[in-house]
Amino acid sequence: MRSILAVLPLLVLSGCASYQNDEARPVPSDRLLAYQQAGKDSVQVDVTRDSGFLGGGCYVAVTIDQAVAARIGSGESASFHVPAGQHVVGIIGDKDGDGLCSKAMLRRELLVSLEPGNDNRFRINSDNRAGFDIKPVVAR
Repeated sequence: MRSILAVLPLLVLSGCASYQNDEARPVPSDRLLAYQQAGKDSVQVDVTRDSGFLGGGCYVAVTIDQAVAARIGSGESASFHVPAGQHVVGIIGDKDGDGLCSKAMLRRELLVSLEPGNDNRFRINSDNRAGFDIKPVVAR
């Protein structure tokens, strides 16, 4: 009985991590806020948020050069058309959120080079130790 009680909290905490969802839903158009028009020198940038329980009740704001481009929910994906070159891609807490979802509690940014022909995909994940994070998708 003691071994069950010792292992149970570990199982519960490991269940809080997000998981990659290969069938993410598109973000509804009312939450796509910027970089939606393809331009002559633009590249497509795809951002997918993992599915999972942790933070599942709030949106995460995707930012490009510190401007909010979309509000993305758990298990959703969005595409953006960004001019080629160096940009800061990041996430912040939802403007209406609180706790883990608030702007004060969440800010992650990456300086990236967005070029035609590159794999310009990013993944938002979360776990109970590090919270939310955004990372480039590594081709398999």
